[in-house]
Amino acid sequence: MKKLCFLLFLVLFGCKSNTSSVSDVNYKVSQTEVSDFLKYLSSDELEGRETGTKGIEKAAVFLEDFLKTNKVKPYFTTYRDTLTNFKSPAYNIVGVIEGTDPILKKEFVVLSAHYDHIGLEKIQQADKINNGANDDASGVTAVAQMAKYFAKAKSNKRSILVVFFAGEEKGLLGSQSLVEKLKKRDFNLYVQLNIEMIGVPMKRDYLAYVTGFDKSNMAQKINEYTGKNTIGFLPKEAEYKLFYRSDNYSFFEAFDKPCQSISTFDFENFEYYHHVSDEFKVMNIPHMTSFIQELLPAVTKIASTPTEEITMN
Repeated sequence: MKKLCFLLFLVLFGCKSNTSSVSDVNYKVSQTEVSDFLKYLSSDELEGRETGTKGIEKAAVFLEDFLKTNKVKPYFTTYRDTLTNFKSPAYNIVGVIEGTDPILKKEFVVLSAHYDHIGLEKIQQADKINNGANDDASGVTAVAQMAKYFAKAKSNKRSILVVFFAGEEKGLLGSQSLVEKLKKRDFNLYVQLNIEMIGVPMKRDYLAYVTGFDKSNMAQKINEYTGKNTIGFLPKEAEYKLFYRSDNYSFFEAFDKPCQSISTFDFENFEYYHHVSDEFKVMNIPHMTSFIQELLPAVTKIASTPTEEITMN
C-alpha cells in the first residue's frame, strides 16, 4: 500500500508539473495592459520625455514602480543608474531577473529600449509635444511586458538585465554610460536585444527585422526558436546603417557580442518620425501585443539554451 501511495504521489506531482509548464507555454500577453502602459508613457503629461526634464522624471518614476510591482529587482542599489556623461541629473532604469541555473545565471541577456524622446517643439504651435509613442515608448512597452512575464514565469536560466535608457536621443549617452560601469564589473554578456519602434506593422512576409542583419546569426536563431518567419532582412536598414544609431551599438562596441535592435519601422509604414503626431492614437495595439507574444518563446530559448547558440558571423 505504501508503495502504491508513493507511486500515486509521483503521478500527481508529475501532472502538476506538466500543467505548470503548459500554463507557461499558453501565457497570453494582455492587450489591455499593453495599451494602458503605452498610453501613459506617451501621454502629454510627460511632455515628450526629454532627458533632464520633469517629464522624463515622471517616466522614470512610472518605470520604477512597474518593475517594483512586478518583482523585478534593481540591478544596482536602486533602479536608477545615473548617467556620467550628461550635465543635468539623468537616469537609466535598470532591473535584473536572476537566472534559475547556478552556472548559466552568471551569463546575461540584456533586454532594452530607450524611454527618452525629444521633448517640446521650440516653435509655438497648437501641438508642441513630441509624445514619442512609436519612438520609443512602444519598445519600452514590449520590454516591460517581457520583464513582467519572466519575473513571474522564472523560465530564464540565464539572468536578464532589463534596461530603459535615457539619453539615446542625445547621442546614445545612457547606453554609453552604462557599459562603462558594466565593463568594470566584468559583466558576462551573451546577447542584447534592443527593441526600437514596434508600434505599427510592416506589409511584409516577416514580422520584424534586426539591425546589422549579417553581423550575427540572431535572425536565423530567432526564426528557429519561434518556428516562424519572424525576422527578415530590410535593405533600408543596411542603407541607413541603423545598427550604429541605437543603444545596441554601445554594447556591441564594448563587448563585441551579438547586440542588435529589433524593429518594425520600415520607412514606409510610419510618417511621423520625430514629429508631434507620433502619438498613442496612431499606434497599432493588436500588432504590438502580437509582436511581444511572438518574441517571448525566442527570448525564453535565448535565456535558456545550454550553450551560446547566437554567435557573431
